[in-house]
Amino acid sequence: MAAAREELQKDLEEVKELLVKTTRKRLRDVLMMEKHKLELEIKNQPLPKPKDVIEEEKSSLGGYTVKINNYGWDQSDKFIKIYVSLNGVQKLPAENVQVNFTERSFDLLVKNLNGKNYTMTFNNLLKPISVEGSSRKIKTDTVLVMCKKKREEKWDCLTQVEKESKEKEKAAYDTSDPSEGLMNLLKKMYAEGDDEMKRTINKAWVESREKQSKGDIPMDI
Repeated sequence: MAAAREELQKDLEEVKELLVKTTRKRLRDVLMMEKHKLELEIKNQPLPKPKDVIEEEKSSLGGYTVKINNYGWDQSDKFIKIYVSLNGVQKLPAENVQVNFTERSFDLLVKNLNGKNYTMTFNNLLKPISVEGSSRKIKTDTVLVMCKKKREEKWDCLTQVEKESKEKEKAAYDTSDPSEGLMNLLKKMYAEGDDEMKRTINKAWVESREKQSKGDIPMDI
């Protein structure tokens, strides 16, 4: 987490240097937007903990630490709810299940569950949350993280990264030229597909080119 903050700070310094050198208004506007975005991301990064606190936490953890990747989520008008399944978590002392919230992130730490520790971190949440109104609940075999929305509006995904990824994917297919959209889709399928998929696409491409050369179809795929 400290490394991520450091990288953001380096990006910010580089943008500031470019701003000093740039005289074109349009380029300055773009750089100012990027500068504001980076400053906001740095502000929303959790502050690094003092070394003595980190060492104390490490010494209190038994076993080894497992990163949690599987979870479910839904939402109500007021809350984003993240469900994490952990067998037997309800048997732990309440203080062994900790969640630290910031306006745009949260960290979950479950200590000494069957000899293991479990962690999950979400940075750059899609929208701001209320730190004071957020909490966690321990249920049978489940930890429920309750992020209180600052505004009662629907979230399409959990993080800004997810949103940007969806927008890029949508932009790849959302084009005024239908054939271009199809080509983008085929390229993605080819890049992500197995050998059989690649052979199928290659065959379709060759057949399409042959038909086009004979005048059978007006455009290729």
